[in-house]
Amino acid sequence: MSAQLSANLNAVAQLRNRRNLPWPSVVDMGRIAMLAGARGLTVHPRPDQRHIRFSDLSDLRALLDNEFSTAEFNIEGYPTTEFIDLVSKHRPEQVTLVPDDPTQATSDHGWDFSKHGEMLSSVISDLKDEGFRIAIFIDPNPDDIPMALETGTDRVELYTGPYGACHDDIDKRRIELAKLIATGLAAEKAGLGVNAGHDLTVENLPALVREIPTLKEVSIGHGLTALALEHGMAGAVERFIKALQ
Repeated sequence: MSAQLSANLNAVAQLRNRRNLPWPSVVDMGRIAMLAGARGLTVHPRPDQRHIRFSDLSDLRALLDNEFSTAEFNIEGYPTTEFIDLVSKHRPEQVTLVPDDPTQATSDHGWDFSKHGEMLSSVISDLKDEGFRIAIFIDPNPDDIPMALETGTDRVELYTGPYGACHDDIDKRRIELAKLIATGLAAEKAGLGVNAGHDLTVENLPALVREIPTLKEVSIGHGLTALALEHGMAGAVERFIKALQ
């Protein structure tokens, strides 16, 4: 079974927020993505609400519950008390924990387990008691897998930003892909599910899914939204699904 596409709606929301207007609608774009074949929706509600707003979460939860009952909602973020409260209220199928500072423009690194391992273990234990599946954002480094496993997480999400940044350097892209492959294999051997995300495109995705055939999910937002400007959201989703196959 090929990896599933979760359409990340952050970039859509960020475009909407440039004006005090209700378009583009994250709900409408989410619906189009789901009808085109996406298997879930991802959002990252940051504290400043600069893209996804807290008020969007109930609307997206209702969209999936009412129209796409087998789809998954993935809420990602740094585990502040406010974030945990949002998760508890809106009940995503997956919670992805990322080490973002609130001032960061976007996610750009995985967890430092030497600093945050104990905190993650505690948060993950509490979230799993509530019935959530947990993924944690990690750098492409197989040495991190034993520490990730100790937190009790169900999955890891491979940070693919360095791989995506090599769009104009084939040799460097091979090096970054090798790191992802090694980390994915180590995670699989440890019994962890493997997701991936950040700067994935229809050009670089096929090599990743070919080399990590057990990949479960990719969360794609910027590349999906950029492609949607050319082909529409439905056309962009269809192209990414083809790349996954």
